[in-house]
Amino acid sequence: MAAYHETELAALVERVGAAIDRFRDGELDALGVDQALFQYSRAAKELWKFCNLGDPELTANIMRERPTIDWWERGAPGKRWDQAPTAIGRSRRFRPG
Repeated sequence: MAAYHETELAALVERVGAAIDRFRDGELDALGVDQALFQYSRAAKELWKFCNLGDPELTANIMRERPTIDWWERGAPGKRWDQAPTAIGRSRRFRPG
């Protein structure tokens, strides 16, 4: 599991490095880099949670039975992977009693 985590984390770091390179080349502004950093942070957190489910055999079975997980996509703003799909996008507005 440690090797998987390190490999996937390295791929996420490469994305951040590419965003910084684009900033240095004038192709991306500071806000674009900030967005990449934010997405990296969210993606790394999701990866960490997955790799630390508790039971390594359970995690290994999930990895074998499911398609490859795109951790970068998991970190995209607006994504909530910890809720059922029907709960995504529901608004929680304050309603006075």
